[in-house]
Amino acid sequence: MRRADHSADLCVNGQCYAMPAPGAGATLLQVLRNDLALNGPKYGCALGQCGACTVLVDGVAARACVIAARGVAGRAITTLEGLPARCPGNGNGGALHPVQQAFVDAQAAQCGYCLNGMVMMAVALLERNPDPDEAAIRRELAGNLCRCGTHVAIIRAVQRAAVSLRQALA
Repeated sequence: MRRADHSADLCVNGQCYAMPAPGAGATLLQVLRNDLALNGPKYGCALGQCGACTVLVDGVAARACVIAARGVAGRAITTLEGLPARCPGNGNGGALHPVQQAFVDAQAAQCGYCLNGMVMMAVALLERNPDPDEAAIRRELAGNLCRCGTHVAIIRAVQRAAVSLRQALA
């Protein structure tokens, strides 16, 4: 469903799609998962409080469960699936984004349900601040709920990703 006129399209991970025709109140999360088959963002609380549905809208972390899909037409939306293309020096999008790789290397997942939100928040943080201290990382991730208690490993992963990104940009 790609179109040439992008002003009323949903632009996700570098591709623009004609806005699906669900009810006017369809959330971005519903369209991403149901119409575009992108399962990185998770359905969690549906209140914008747990962070499982986090995506980037024009580079800013946003809760997809509380955003009307029509409200982000024409804006650049990135989901977990689109992160590899945002990697410094990874034009083909084949490798994992350094944040994703750091989460793997630090074994920062247990059940994995919060992982999408944690990774997306970490990417947004590191794009704004490539050298955050632990307190900044904790503040950024404070609004994301992790039921398994892997917060220490998640913080280590974000610290590892920060080092990796700085080295890639050097």
